[in-house]
Amino acid sequence: MIRINSVNPTLAPGGKGEGEISGYVARALGAMGLEVRTLEPEPGRISVLGTLRGTGGGKSLMLNAHYDTVGVEGMEEAFSAAVRDGKMYGRGAYDMKGSLAAQMAAVKALVDAGVKTRGDVVVAAVADEEYGSIGTADVIRNIRTDGAIVTEPTAVQICLAHKGYLWIEVETKGRAAHGSRFELGIDANMRMGWFLAELDKLERDLRARPPHPLVGPPSLHAAMMQGGDGLSTYAASSKLQIERRTVPGETEAQAVSELQQIVDRLAARDSSFKATVRPFFVRDPFEVSREAPVVRALARAAAKVLGRTPNYIGDTPWMDAALLKAAGVETVVMGPGGGGAHAAVEWVELESVAQMAAILMEAATDYCG
Repeated sequence: MIRINSVNPTLAPGGKGEGEISGYVARALGAMGLEVRTLEPEPGRISVLGTLRGTGGGKSLMLNAHYDTVGVEGMEEAFSAAVRDGKMYGRGAYDMKGSLAAQMAAVKALVDAGVKTRGDVVVAAVADEEYGSIGTADVIRNIRTDGAIVTEPTAVQICLAHKGYLWIEVETKGRAAHGSRFELGIDANMRMGWFLAELDKLERDLRARPPHPLVGPPSLHAAMMQGGDGLSTYAASSKLQIERRTVPGETEAQAVSELQQIVDRLAARDSSFKATVRPFFVRDPFEVSREAPVVRALARAAAKVLGRTPNYIGDTPWMDAALLKAAGVETVVMGPGGGGAHAAVEWVELESVAQMAAILMEAATDYCG
């Protein structure tokens, strides 16, 4: 799969998307005897579902991995799948085709061993996680399972929580005028400076708050700015795009309100200050109880395979786990080890892929009955 270019075309012009790799995965799952269907919410953005039917009466489990990747600029062996010192190299090896390989191997092991679970086991190979997650969103609309294991790489540790994020645009308004007419102009960029000074205080406050025990404190950063349209013109508008990282327990309304309070304070101090706050993309944080049935089944499976109690962690990047949980699917995250996600050198540890395959097989047997 690493040798198949599945670069997300939204992220990288000319990216091949999921067309070719979806065909490979669908054929492989079909050859195992699974019921296979493909979903295509947008042209060329294809996800694959492979279902191993149970005998009935048990819980159903989804094994979820994305197979789109980020771009390959600067990589010397993007699609080589070279193996050195127990590591396989190439774009997507770690994030997260190694995880998908573990899912497929787990289900093949169930089939080869003649194991009949009562509940269905579903392999979901999804599109577009690296940008908009249209793949998992569409999967949720088309199939519902009781539980899910998202196999994002965690170094074979059980991940119980991750951060969410909001993208928010703040626009300060001014009045355009010739640079020589200070009495007419209102400088939107200067007023954005007022806002930024207050935003810096909020950022420091966020990081000083009591941290979430698994993912740490919330944070924000001023990501991109644009203001003014000429050197000799007072800026009529200044726009700032902010990324606000949220922790479990925080809401979109809370995060937006904190920014609106800054705007309101500044407007109260100076009547010339006018600004709007607009969230334009939101991804919720994720957290699952250690006592959830899917977590307990995964923990028992990991202990059996590893010969020890698994570690429990939280992680900072956002994952599709949040979408599944929001849809009412009890969800946990666990995947192989490696490194170099989104970097010029990316690899997955092959031993950890084999371990994850065995863990997922045991977890499916336990959870699905």
